[in-house]
Amino acid sequence: MKRREFMTLLGGAAAWPLAARAQQAAMPIIGFVNQRSADASARIVPAFRKGLNETGYTEGQNVAVEYHWLDGRSDRLPSLMADLVSRRVGVIATPGYSAAAQAAKAATTTLPIVFGVGDDPVTLGLVASFARPGGNATGINFLTREVAAKRLGLFHDLVPKAARIAVLVNPANAPIAEAILRDMPEAARAIGLQIQVLNASTSREIDAAFAAIVRDRADALFIAPDGFFIGRRSQFVMLASRDRIPTSCSNREMLEAGLLMSYGADNLDMYHQVGVYTGQILKGANPADLPVLQSTKFEFVINMQTARTLGIEVPNSLQLLADELIE
Repeated sequence: MKRREFMTLLGGAAAWPLAARAQQAAMPIIGFVNQRSADASARIVPAFRKGLNETGYTEGQNVAVEYHWLDGRSDRLPSLMADLVSRRVGVIATPGYSAAAQAAKAATTTLPIVFGVGDDPVTLGLVASFARPGGNATGINFLTREVAAKRLGLFHDLVPKAARIAVLVNPANAPIAEAILRDMPEAARAIGLQIQVLNASTSREIDAAFAAIVRDRADALFIAPDGFFIGRRSQFVMLASRDRIPTSCSNREMLEAGLLMSYGADNLDMYHQVGVYTGQILKGANPADLPVLQSTKFEFVINMQTARTLGIEVPNSLQLLADELIE
């Protein structure tokens, strides 16, 4: 081989990785921030990706997604958002995590944010209005307050003898905890129930909450919607089974693990819509012009096997009302 040919080949070999790196650097990056643990997210990530795909983006081909699973560690939000902002990612996506949406909004007024929040996004300071967000954030509202009251009513219909209900919230997820506690007392009084509020932000505190339920003779447990709790669903199932505590949760994952009933917005639909809006913004849409959506799909599911284990007879009226009965 002639020296010139050898140098040409060598130059090509050296240039290819540089070109590949340049192409990779040009690929837009989505900072996806969630309160869950990675192993509790098998169902939701495909829904988000499906929304991206519908707008022409395929992860690893023309968009990169950085997944940040905080596993309940809300204290990490300020530093994480500062990092995402300093690197000027294309979009910050915070589905199902109100505290992350607020932290992102506090960190930047220019980078686009797509949220999924349970409380009113206007009250949270994320947008000016539903129809005209007016800033750098938009997304979907899955109506935690309205859904919680209805879930409590369904829970009462399922376990009518339960008069004292323990309500478990995660104070580290302040927007959701505050929304639940703001309206739960009135909803409980309206149907003649007493509530006992318990807090848990760690696995040890979940254990302590169940000890308090047994000690204070609460009849059932209402679990606030929370990504950290979803990641601890096996712990909840073990403790609820051990103490024979009827449980109500807001998401299907906890129910499928073995809790008694769930009612809430369809999580997959919410994550899918966040993916759609994220893709649209990457294609040039302005979040200020994308109206905040509200969940329209809700699921009421009963775990019949758990009901039988607890000796609960599920009325035919509830069986007909349920979207699904898990055997």
